Amino acid sequence: MATLRSVNVGLPKDVVWRGRSVYTGIWKSPVGGAAMVRRLNIDGDGQGDLGGHGGEQRAVFVYQLDSYRYWRDFLGRDDFSYGQFGENFTVDGLADDEVRIGDRYRIGAALFEVTQPRVTCYRVGIRMDEPRMPALLVQHRRPGFYFRVLEEGEVRAGDEIVKVAGGPEAMTVAEVDALLYLPGHPRDRIERALRIPALSPGWQGSFRAMLAQPATAGGNAGLVEAEPAPAWAGFRPLRVTAVDAESSTIASVRLADPAGGAVPPALPGQFLTVRLKPGLVRSYSLSGEPGATEYRISVKREPHGQASGYLHTHVRPGDLLDVAAPRGTFVLRPGPGPVLLISGGVGATPVLAMLHALAAEKPGREVWWVQAARDAAERPFASEVRGLLAALPNAHSYVALSRPAPGDRDYDGAGRLTATVLGGLGLPGGVEAYLCGPSSFLGDVSSALVAVGVPAGRIRSEIFGSRPGLTPGISARPGRAPHPPAGEPGSGPAVSFVRSDLTVPWAEPAGSLLDLAEACDVPVRWSCRVGVCHNCETGLLSGEVEYTTEPVDPPAEGNVLICSSRPRSAVVLDL
Repeated sequence: MATLRSVNVGLPKDVVWRGRSVYTGIWKSPVGGAAMVRRLNIDGDGQGDLGGHGGEQRAVFVYQLDSYRYWRDFLGRDDFSYGQFGENFTVDGLADDEVRIGDRYRIGAALFEVTQPRVTCYRVGIRMDEPRMPALLVQHRRPGFYFRVLEEGEVRAGDEIVKVAGGPEAMTVAEVDALLYLPGHPRDRIERALRIPALSPGWQGSFRAMLAQPATAGGNAGLVEAEPAPAWAGFRPLRVTAVDAESSTIASVRLADPAGGAVPPALPGQFLTVRLKPGLVRSYSLSGEPGATEYRISVKREPHGQASGYLHTHVRPGDLLDVAAPRGTFVLRPGPGPVLLISGGVGATPVLAMLHALAAEKPGREVWWVQAARDAAERPFASEVRGLLAALPNAHSYVALSRPAPGDRDYDGAGRLTATVLGGLGLPGGVEAYLCGPSSFLGDVSSALVAVGVPAGRIRSEIFGSRPGLTPGISARPGRAPHPPAGEPGSGPAVSFVRSDLTVPWAEPAGSLLDLAEACDVPVRWSCRVGVCHNCETGLLSGEVEYTTEPVDPPAEGNVLICSSRPRSAVVLDL
């Protein structure tokens, strides 16, 4: 008979780690006597990061004494105490390779259901004083698991754990954990997992993404959005065939294969990365028809933009530019449903490529084109858009000019795109929205769309420049432009962060590319820091890396896990 050996609780607190303050509830201590278990928590317990822990599906975390003994031997340690792994229930029995998702257990006066394995993150490494711990828990198939509380009630150490129902499909915690995180993701087993009603919505979403992953895409779509492998590695020369003015501030550059062949096709919405000269590398959205024999990028000249200024004043037909293959996951999804394409300024470029794709297919899909610009002189692609919309039988258009000039005529409304404006367009139910523009524009329009009934899950966006960072449990630092790291410059290979307009030499004290990015205040995303979660997976546009810790499951071809890698040569990263 399995037994509850200890009930452990703890409220979140700030912990100093690497000179930063981490807000975490992973420090748990045993409760003396009875503890009241409620739907979302145990009295006296809390989580610091509700995005990754806690909530109805993760109300109680369970870990086993047998795993305590295993880690004592493996790590050669004897300093463990109950709650060491951040668990609420320390149990004798209930092994991860025996407990099944959906199993139900009676403990004391409460009833529980198994919902998912633990999602490991760096904080268990802090608690254990062992940075490898998030990866070890997965690799050794000892993650532990979460309970959902079906009936609230009191529990206490010494209570028997009585199984009252078995989960359907007979899939164990260890099996489901490996199915997401370890190499090899058999489709039939994923389908089985999705037939378990108790499996938490988050894990169901990951498994659905894995099933929907295109055959041409690599990596693990359950952890990061999948995209096809790049058509070529690194940079290759392409010839400029034309430079055309699109508005008072935007110019288009056409790029072709110098040998005269067709360039590899891009997906509608992807971008190219261009090396204009040594140390000057930028990414620009493709704006032309996907599948054309040449690429087209459209670039706005910024007042102090070094790269955009160079492109507008120096690049001419006949020039050769080094170009990395099309990349990006902001792409038009196939399907029959209605499509909403919204852009602000030069953000029209990727959604224009989508409009080209829709016009080429001539589907019966409803298409809404909504474009915002300052005035008619700064609105790009006006005549091109009119022609494309005319080719679509179910097309609608709305153009907003925030500050129209006296002579401007070809627009539908003056001012910004608000919920009132969008709500008046009569958008159909089930519309899939694609947004591109400055960050403030994306935030305002996304909120407005949600306000008029478009679900957040149907709103996809592409942002100019750096993407928002993800540093769980750590408050965002005050905004500071990316910069070289403090101290003497390194003597290693050059590391270019394209979205952050920064190139710095590698310095040996930096443990990983993630450490270097943080030292430069380059926005980054991460959670485990040891190659498990893939939150840090980044496009490797050029160069080679080596791993200090091998990833649990390799990233997609052309990508790199920056948390556990360092440059072997000069590298260009999509950061």
